[in-house]
Amino acid sequence: MSIAKRRYFAGCMERQAKWLNSMSDKGYRLIKTGKLKYEFEECTPGAYRYAVEYVGDKSFEEEQNYKEFLEDLGYKVFYKNINLDWSLYKVSVRPWADKGGKISTNSTTYNKELLIVEKENDGKPFELHTDKEDLAEYYRRLSYPWYFAVFFMLAMLILAWPYVVPVALFGAFAVICAIPIIIAAVKIKKIKKESEVEE
Repeated sequence: MSIAKRRYFAGCMERQAKWLNSMSDKGYRLIKTGKLKYEFEECTPGAYRYAVEYVGDKSFEEEQNYKEFLEDLGYKVFYKNINLDWSLYKVSVRPWADKGGKISTNSTTYNKELLIVEKENDGKPFELHTDKEDLAEYYRRLSYPWYFAVFFMLAMLILAWPYVVPVALFGAFAVICAIPIIIAAVKIKKIKKESEVEE
């Protein structure tokens, strides 16, 4: 995942869910996704709720099992890409992913990094992770690509050490890539504190 894609990824899930829910509130239901497009049909305003989840770190089998599990619960599930390219036979290496998800191809999980999950609006908040430990683990998994990016930037910084401009650039990118790690750590700390209060 390139740095530009990581920046896009940082807040895309929350923004997409918020946008899809606002479209539902206006009377539009998602019926199809593409690389750059979303197709809607008219519906009763607010009839559906959406959640977006990153699954790019899962193996193809785990991703399929999770999708089937959600569909068995009665949810409608769409895949969405993070990548914006159209070439054939793509391969992506994800060192931070689970064992089976380290290599992604067109026939497995490439361009299927996000799941958009739809449910009928029952008036309750739509959360895919209701268990506190599960939610904390999810945020931990979301930060793994950023750790990899920070370590990569620091390695590049060391290699470029005598040259001022590359050092400043790699240092700035390392700081930028550390922001999602800090955000995830704050969320995990908040979740742990809430679970201690509940006990």
